[in-house]
Order: sequence, then C-alpha cells, then structure tokens
Amino acid sequence: MVIPRIEVVRDREITAEEFLTKPRNPVRALLDNIRSAFNVGSIFRTSDAALVERLYLSGITAYPPNQKLDKTALGSIPYVPWEHYENAIDAVRAARADGYTIVSLEPSPASVDYFRFRFPERSCIVVGHEIAGVSKEVISASDAVVRIPMSGYKNTINVATAFGIVLFEVLRQHRPGAGTSTGN
Repeated sequence: MVIPRIEVVRDREITAEEFLTKPRNPVRALLDNIRSAFNVGSIFRTSDAALVERLYLSGITAYPPNQKLDKTALGSIPYVPWEHYENAIDAVRAARADGYTIVSLEPSPASVDYFRFRFPERSCIVVGHEIAGVSKEVISASDAVVRIPMSGYKNTINVATAFGIVLFEVLRQHRPGAGTSTGN
C-alpha cells in the first residue's frame, strides 16, 4: 500500500499583525485558574494550530510575558489573541456578550460525554485548575458541561491535552460537510 505524501504549506512571509487579521474559527477558550504556566503555553500552541479566536486567561492563570509560558508556547503567543481577567465570571460575561455559548469541561455525574454533545458553532470551552477543576461559580454560569470519559485508575487527563481533544471535536463538528451525527 502506498501512503500518499501530504505536504504542509505554511504562510511564512506574514507578520504577526497580518496573521491576526486572518479569519479565525469562532471558538474561544476560558482558562479558569490554571496553575501550570507550561499547560497554559501548551494551550496557546494548540489554539494557534486551530486558529482559536481568543483565549480568556483568568485568576492565577499565567499570562504573557512569562518565561515558562514562552517555553511551551514555542513562539505561538503573538498569534493568539488573549485577554486576562482577574475573575473568570467577567470572562464568561464577555464571551456571552459576544454571542458565545459557555461549555465547561468538567467530569461530573451531570456532564455529557463530549462526543455526544452538539457544540454550538460559537462555543467558549472552559478548562479549569489541574486539581480543583472549573470553579463552581463558572460551572453554574455555564450553558453546558461536558466530560471526556475515562477508563483508567486515576480517571484524569492533563488539562492541555483535554482542551485539545475537545477543541478539535468542536472544529470537526463544524467543518464543511460535517453532519450532526457523531459518526462523521
């Protein structure tokens, strides 16, 4: 079997300012008290790769300039629009005022498996503190709560990894030609 070669074409002759004017996916993310700057940097990289429209960094979540962030973001910070809020609820209000549905990623008996949830095109994905999770206040203000089903002993996954899994499901559901069933 011959595997076709896929070439990745990147627009390397564009400035950060010009890049930021490119159309972006109508997906935002709220980082609610993420304690690890390395996780935040990883989320910046994933957000750049997916052309996320905006990151809301709240509470203790590290924000630029920050050396630890820079280490894992690998140069992606200038390419991802972001804002910092002291209070995550203020970020929820800002996203909602722009027409975004707030979807928290948090395991709980009331949450829905992410692959069974139909994400609105304008979704703001909320991820929380690595140990405490998304704050109760933000969960209460959310329009929906989804989870990634876990089968392992610890039943946890790294927050940056979890964010990437859910983000790309949102994009998959809204790609041209995607249907509403989970089988697409």
